[in-house]
Amino acid sequence: MQKESFAPRVLLSATGSGNGKTMVTMALLGALRKKGLEVQSYKCGPDYIDPMFHTRVTGRKTYHIDPFFSDTEFLKRLVGEKSATADISIVEGAMGYYDGIGKSCEASAYMVSQCLEIPTILLLSPQGKGCSLAAECTGFLRFRMPNMIQGVIFNRLKKGMYNYYREIVECETGLQVLGYIPELQDVHFESRHLGLITVGEVQKLNEKLQKLTNAALECMDIDGIIALSKRAPNICYTLPKPRKHVPYRLGIARDEAFCFYYAENLELMQECGAEIVEFSPLHDSNLPDSLDGLYFGGGYPELYAPALSANTGFIESLQAISKKGIPIFAECGGFMYIQEFLEDHYGNRYSMAHLLPGSTKLGDKLCRFGYVTIEAKEDTIIGKKGTQICGHEFHYADSTCNGKSFKAVKPSGISWEAIQHNSHIVAGFPHVYFPSNPKAVEQFSLSCVEYQKRKKRK
Repeated sequence: MQKESFAPRVLLSATGSGNGKTMVTMALLGALRKKGLEVQSYKCGPDYIDPMFHTRVTGRKTYHIDPFFSDTEFLKRLVGEKSATADISIVEGAMGYYDGIGKSCEASAYMVSQCLEIPTILLLSPQGKGCSLAAECTGFLRFRMPNMIQGVIFNRLKKGMYNYYREIVECETGLQVLGYIPELQDVHFESRHLGLITVGEVQKLNEKLQKLTNAALECMDIDGIIALSKRAPNICYTLPKPRKHVPYRLGIARDEAFCFYYAENLELMQECGAEIVEFSPLHDSNLPDSLDGLYFGGGYPELYAPALSANTGFIESLQAISKKGIPIFAECGGFMYIQEFLEDHYGNRYSMAHLLPGSTKLGDKLCRFGYVTIEAKEDTIIGKKGTQICGHEFHYADSTCNGKSFKAVKPSGISWEAIQHNSHIVAGFPHVYFPSNPKAVEQFSLSCVEYQKRKKRK
């Protein structure tokens, strides 16, 4: 069945990484919320941390618009459905506007703006420039035609210089300048090897968010941004058929060490019958009762290795239920946890859950970084041989036993063996985006339901 949705929307992009997109996005989200609007946010690219900050501001789940993971029809449905209950939607781009896979624009913010017809605001840092700023804008406008760039916001700008730069850009390019964000010395979010630190780790977060909101209300043309969002055409999409399912209880590891989950993954699991039951390998003494499956997402187990290792009561309960054959899916940080040992940057070695062979060690460089498509080389609990799922790898650790049950292939064609599998566990470094192949979740759910039936027969 076809449906049409009115979805005012704006994409915020930049000339490159490190130009303050996330800070300015949070400022804009906060200002829109302060004006009483219901705001839906999205993130381009396979990012977990930025969406946590979005959600903290909006009070709504943040979703991913990624053309590598999903085709245009899925993206239209995602935005059409999730934005239906919002007054405005804000999409934060990844890297620079045209930066995609390899040397191409594939999966870039530009591609997102084109396939979803999203008016785009370009974030610029004008420091040290004069009329060259207009040349920069003109280059971005003409590099690919047509494009959706319709406005500009300046970042880290002194109030007294705003009109100077605004006149240059508007007179030379015709683009609408929609305000600026000043340099806020006391609003800084620290980073670590995987990007920004997580929401729960930021000191005085509410105070910082309030300062960003106030700056946006004072210095951005919020009404102009709202008007720009309404230039976006309605989104037409096809409603999917309801999924047949049997209810089951799915345990999700969720705490400071395990916090990387796509909202789309969990919602798809719920559509396939999962009742989500959260637990903490850090803080719980044992697993919740009556679980039919387990999902360990990514995160920072290396930062909490001593506490994870010391929580022997929880590990024993996990080992006991694993011996009974409960289906387990684990990715990246979760994979590190369910192996035998984890060695941190300082050479300290900690005993982990011992569900799978192998040990992981933190290094100084990214391992096998980027988008991947994984293909099963044998039948598993998430699909038969030949099953393909899109995902990405982003980790500094490596394992002595990465597994050979799947083949991981980058868009460039580079490939390697990945993922351990036994009768009831699938675990490896790739983070997967399950909506790229919903049948994988259907198969995992069937595995959980079969385990549920076996328990009842005993």
